[in-house]
Amino acid sequence: MDSKSKWNNKYKDRLNDHVHQAPNERLKSLSSYLNGGLALDLACGLGANSFFLADLNYQVQAFDISDVAIDFVTEQVEKEGLTVQPRLCDLTELSKLHIEKQSLDLVVITYYLDRLTFPFVKSIIKENGYFFMETFYTSPLNEEQRISDQFKLKQQELLSEFKDWHVLFYEENEREGRQTIFARKTINN
Repeated sequence: MDSKSKWNNKYKDRLNDHVHQAPNERLKSLSSYLNGGLALDLACGLGANSFFLADLNYQVQAFDISDVAIDFVTEQVEKEGLTVQPRLCDLTELSKLHIEKQSLDLVVITYYLDRLTFPFVKSIIKENGYFFMETFYTSPLNEEQRISDQFKLKQQELLSEFKDWHVLFYEENEREGRQTIFARKTINN
């Protein structure tokens, strides 16, 4: 099954099961840093983080490979009048996204990992802009996760990748097998 079909099926199931989507808890806890501007939510899924950011005065571009997810986000945006622009796209084709360098105040990625996005993300965030990411990592306490190691970070990988940025929050939760970073781009990054 291709990636698009896999995610379409997952989101159809979530919508059919009326699974309530909520913004990421760590992102919510960092809201005092989030003062509006231009944001990108990569692999936005059903849009919970995008909607949260719109409520914080961000103009959000919400990208996902799933047309089921993007259709749902589009419906919610129209219904609620949110400042979110949903866009169907394949995130493995970054050159087709056409985002200007140093144009965004915030980029959010939750539970999506393609290491090729790191240089791209670094290039599109403005000086003093923020990056938030949370995804699975290879945890010694959570080895039974049914996720391929290819989609898991290594220990302290985000810290290493963003070592030149000002890290405001970092956590490796071994029990849940997740790694989270919130960092600000500093001069010359």
